[in-house]
Amino acid sequence: MIRQFLNTSFKPAAVVLTLLMTGPFAPLSATAQSSQSQSANVAWVQIEAQPNLNSAQEAIRGYAGRLPDVNGFSLGQGWYAIVLGPYSREDAAQVLRVYRREAQIPRDSFITFTNQFRQQFWPVGTDFLTNPPRSTLTDQTAETQESAPQTEITSQAAPAPKPPAPDETKNEALRNERALDRTARMQLQSMLKWAGFYDSGIDGAFGRGTRASMAAWQEVNGFEVTGVMTTLQRAALLKQYNAILDGMDLRMVRDEGAGVEMMIPLGVVNFDRYEPPFGHYTAKGDLDAQVLTISQRGDQATLWGLYDIMQTLEIVPTSGPRERKKDSFVLIGEDGHMVSHTEAYLRDGMVKGFTLIWPAGDEERRRRVLGEMKASFTTFGAALDPAAGDNGTQSIDLLSGLEIRKPKLARSGFYIDTSGTVVTTAEAVAGCARITLEDDIDASVVATDSENGIAILRPHEPLAPISTARFQRAVPRLQSDVAVSGYSFEGVLNGPTLTYGTLADIRGLRGETSLKRLALNALPGDAGGPVFDAGGAVLGMLLPATNGTQKLPEGVSFVADGSAVLALLQREGINAQTTDALGTVDPVDLSTSASGMTVLVSCWE
Repeated sequence: MIRQFLNTSFKPAAVVLTLLMTGPFAPLSATAQSSQSQSANVAWVQIEAQPNLNSAQEAIRGYAGRLPDVNGFSLGQGWYAIVLGPYSREDAAQVLRVYRREAQIPRDSFITFTNQFRQQFWPVGTDFLTNPPRSTLTDQTAETQESAPQTEITSQAAPAPKPPAPDETKNEALRNERALDRTARMQLQSMLKWAGFYDSGIDGAFGRGTRASMAAWQEVNGFEVTGVMTTLQRAALLKQYNAILDGMDLRMVRDEGAGVEMMIPLGVVNFDRYEPPFGHYTAKGDLDAQVLTISQRGDQATLWGLYDIMQTLEIVPTSGPRERKKDSFVLIGEDGHMVSHTEAYLRDGMVKGFTLIWPAGDEERRRRVLGEMKASFTTFGAALDPAAGDNGTQSIDLLSGLEIRKPKLARSGFYIDTSGTVVTTAEAVAGCARITLEDDIDASVVATDSENGIAILRPHEPLAPISTARFQRAVPRLQSDVAVSGYSFEGVLNGPTLTYGTLADIRGLRGETSLKRLALNALPGDAGGPVFDAGGAVLGMLLPATNGTQKLPEGVSFVADGSAVLALLQREGINAQTTDALGTVDPVDLSTSASGMTVLVSCWE
């Protein structure tokens, strides 16, 4: 029904009345428009602003071709707004939610009001500012009312408007301006800069540049140009400045249990639960926002540990600035979906802070909300009780109710020299934005052999493996024992496991000499791991169980022969150990050697 209504435009009076009574939202009625369009109570959804009339006209045609109620207004200073409306405040909020959810309008669209506009440029010949649309009830209206919920409509004279409060003279404005402290003066400069009238430093000194910006603002907003803003004018500018926060419902929240107090946008988040050290405020509408409060007892090690742990969470994207100091840290993560901002402080044996998570593309509003949170953040009292909240839902992939970031793919690999060079399967490193060894050591691809499915990695920092591979050059006996070392469960367990089997053939199914066939039940995470003979020498590297088109039967595995691995290493000038000795090794010794040699290889998006 919402989509059906939005595909309509202005209707005859009868249809307008029906929609007002039955539709989920609609343009203002004739009476409401005539009385409210001249005040700040008429709401619009601003979806775009352009820096010149030509680009605004070009952009608005695209919206008008697929959306109803499209209008265009000048904002002053050469800027032009594309808006939807007019609506009541409640209906504008509904339009904003629906269209943002359906990706019909930009995510950073917001609600604004008529007093922000100067002159209408679209549709041509329309002027909602001085001539709001009017409609009268007809016989058709009465007929339509019979099938709609009944609402009594009475006609009465509008009350006479109250005369505006007298503004201050220039001398009075100067006198009141002198009473402003430096913070208030800097805030006024910041608001003028936000409005596009001031481009100098925020210093609280009202010099020639500040006076010129005040005069320009007064001229655009229809006030007497004096270069000194009156109390009422400062209030009007503040209202413009805060319009983007409409619907955020920023309120001071004091959490006695956590010992934290700050402004929180309760219009978009609700308190959900405690999972120490976090208090969770989750999204309650279409805006995918989230707030965390942080509170726990601890020292510098606790603070720095939190800094490291938070970077493993899904709510903190890997890109973005971050800074850790002796007693505080700031951690910002951003990607195409979200911006996450965390600040934490060590004070009096307690770590306290907050996180704001906001959808990407809504930067102006995110910045303003974050500024209010930062400016209001205070701490007091004790830290959050570690036993607070209901921790009934437990998961290895969750940390205090937050999802741990997981790689796109995790496979095995093994060290082949003392500097930490790794051999793994080419599948594990294809299409990765980032490759890590053991979760936190970055590595790069040195070379690949796509024919045999082999890749060579080099860590970004030198490593000192406990053991390295020793490749077997001799031909092993058929049906002899073999074992593969790998992260079978893709890193869920802290170390590799050994899986035993036998050598079924020294060639592939088509006679390939670069392959060996095993009778062994391997798991996907084992791919890329070393395959050992009975004496602990490496026969080769375990290949994935599927090549993308075929999947091997259960109990059948293939190995990229050690000769193929050695050929790739030699091509890259990398030396590896070899042996011709066939023998046996104690299972305990094999397990120790395999564990020190095998490495978890993770591919991250």
